[in-house]
Amino acid sequence: MSKALGLLSGGLDSSLAALTLKRQGVDVTCISFVTPFFGSKKAEKAAAQMDIPLIVSDIGDIHLEMVKNPRYGYGKNMNPCIDCHAMMFRLAGEIMASEGFDFLFSGEVLGQRPMSQNLTALKTVAKYSGHPERILRPLSARLLPITPMEEQGLVDREQLLDIQGRSRRRQEALAREWGLEEYPSSGGGCLLTEKSFSGRLRDLFEHQPEATVTDVQILKVGRQFRLSDHAKLALGRNQSDNEAIKNLARPGDTLLRAANFSGPAGLISGTPDAADLATAGAILASYGKGQNEPQVEILLQQGEREWTISVAPMDRDQVARLIVE
Repeated sequence: MSKALGLLSGGLDSSLAALTLKRQGVDVTCISFVTPFFGSKKAEKAAAQMDIPLIVSDIGDIHLEMVKNPRYGYGKNMNPCIDCHAMMFRLAGEIMASEGFDFLFSGEVLGQRPMSQNLTALKTVAKYSGHPERILRPLSARLLPITPMEEQGLVDREQLLDIQGRSRRRQEALAREWGLEEYPSSGGGCLLTEKSFSGRLRDLFEHQPEATVTDVQILKVGRQFRLSDHAKLALGRNQSDNEAIKNLARPGDTLLRAANFSGPAGLISGTPDAADLATAGAILASYGKGQNEPQVEILLQQGEREWTISVAPMDRDQVARLIVE
């Protein structure tokens, strides 16, 4: 029995790719990579439904460095899909070699995404991965050149599929036929494909090229404001955001809140000066219960140090000009 290791997002295509191989007797294991931009929850749910073992691997740091400077550039937003797929195949290939798997596979469909899943892109991903002869795309395999795995009898080409294009009708029919009852709708899942998040990330890379995974996690919380070239503010929208902001604060970051009024929590990252702190306090005050007061006391905390400043709540038109979108 051949052994295959597949990239599993938890979506319909990657799940069907795994089932296509499992149904012909291949010993299938899947892997889900975790980064600040996507997680493994959908993959964990899909793997459990299909009764397929799942490896979960956090690649946040290495993935972030790739996103900062992708070899093949970005898609419509900040999504470097070709580089991302190649990286995941490369990392999965290391596990393939160490754990004795025969080949890798994914749920990519020829022509489904015009920029990242055309024939040239699929070949580029395979080449850049370092394992060009060990990658199988079961859903479109019969439309692609025959692979060594098929030639060696590790898989039966006749039981592979010939799906192409953007329609999901064939996949949905197969899901019903094969008893795959639950799967997420198409699209979504990766923050890098979202316009609003991409604007935040672009701003971060422009002003803080050494940004870390934690800096990206901060981008996902509440409202974001650019205070200056060297400092930014994250401001909670609700209690959940406020708790997340407190948990994400590092020793060099500055937490702030109104001293005498209820309202949001804020987190200043970067290297703020006194003007940045005052601007952040004025923004925070404009969203709290003291927004109509002439002056509001703002409590700031950096590590063990605490102090207060007094600010006038900022006019909302001025606040809007500082929002990062």
